[in-house]
Amino acid sequence: MKGIPMQSQDMTGPLQGIRIVEFVGIGPGPFAAMMLADMGAEIVSIARPDTGIKTPEDFIFRGRRVVELDLKDEEDRLRAFDLACAADVVIEGFRPGVMERMGLGPDRLAARNRALVYARMTGWGQAGPLARIAGHDINYIALTGALDSIRCSDGAPVAPLNLVGDYGGGSLYLVVGVLAALIEARRTGCGQTVDAAICDGVSHMLSTFYSLRARDRWSDTPGTNILDGGAHFYGTYRCSDGKFIALGAIEPQFYAILCEKLGLDHDPRRQMEQSDWSGLRGRFADIVAGKTRAEWEAIFDGSDACFAPVLSLDEASRHPHMIERGVHRVERDVVQPAPAPRFSNHPSAGPRPVAQSRTSAEAILSEWRQQA
Repeated sequence: MKGIPMQSQDMTGPLQGIRIVEFVGIGPGPFAAMMLADMGAEIVSIARPDTGIKTPEDFIFRGRRVVELDLKDEEDRLRAFDLACAADVVIEGFRPGVMERMGLGPDRLAARNRALVYARMTGWGQAGPLARIAGHDINYIALTGALDSIRCSDGAPVAPLNLVGDYGGGSLYLVVGVLAALIEARRTGCGQTVDAAICDGVSHMLSTFYSLRARDRWSDTPGTNILDGGAHFYGTYRCSDGKFIALGAIEPQFYAILCEKLGLDHDPRRQMEQSDWSGLRGRFADIVAGKTRAEWEAIFDGSDACFAPVLSLDEASRHPHMIERGVHRVERDVVQPAPAPRFSNHPSAGPRPVAQSRTSAEAILSEWRQQA
């Protein structure tokens, strides 16, 4: 297995010295905690005793220590309370009201630690008619209008993994909120609650499309627009070997190169004539189907045609560009993504491993008091 080996030393980063207590949930909360850990924050995860020790391959739980506490037990709740109050940030992903019923809500914690940033990760948000209703990524992006747009004009909506909702509209917005609140807390000494809702984040990510729609440049009919499969120059095509390539030549100078590389007799100046798009998509498909993916890679190599092969996860980790940049790390022939983004003062080291043992709340509190 090729790739850059994981480094054994502890990774520092711009968040070194920031203490975060994570009440372990699923999906976007743990991914946000992983990102913060990758950036150097000290993460202590509070997990139920019956969750089991995560395997080394559970990368989303990398980079933190784990304390097992039964939050139905009064003494364990007090331990969790003490840990949370000693932190700079708390992350939780329960339904609204759950943490308050356990005496671990933001108001009670803030009474002891005024500078605490309390980050709440949910799908629907802390308020609203759906706030206490169960849901998952696909439900949240469905309500925002995003899912309806991710389909061809003649097909059903396609779930885009859980990248758009859980991680895009959820985890990333939680991280941004935490960092912004931390900056203010350091400036004013006063923390606050961050209400990160996936439906909010995904809707915010749709700002460009709302803008296009307001200017009559975006149709509500999926599969008829420039970025949703309607344009022949922005989409995927099957090659003769059954593999796919992706084309994205939006700008006219790149579109001209694309047509040249395809050997297409077409006036590039008509690129944005939507009446041509359907017929040109068929011509593109016929041309691409005449060669293998590898042959197209050779033809487009080094050009500005906005071309890329559609790779599997295994192929992606072996691509020369990914290898040279160290986008993945390899240990014991197991591949995982490296930390991102990159910081000039903190070269990216290997991600810290998934904890294979448990730590007591008392030990962590004692350590933090000695560091104070």
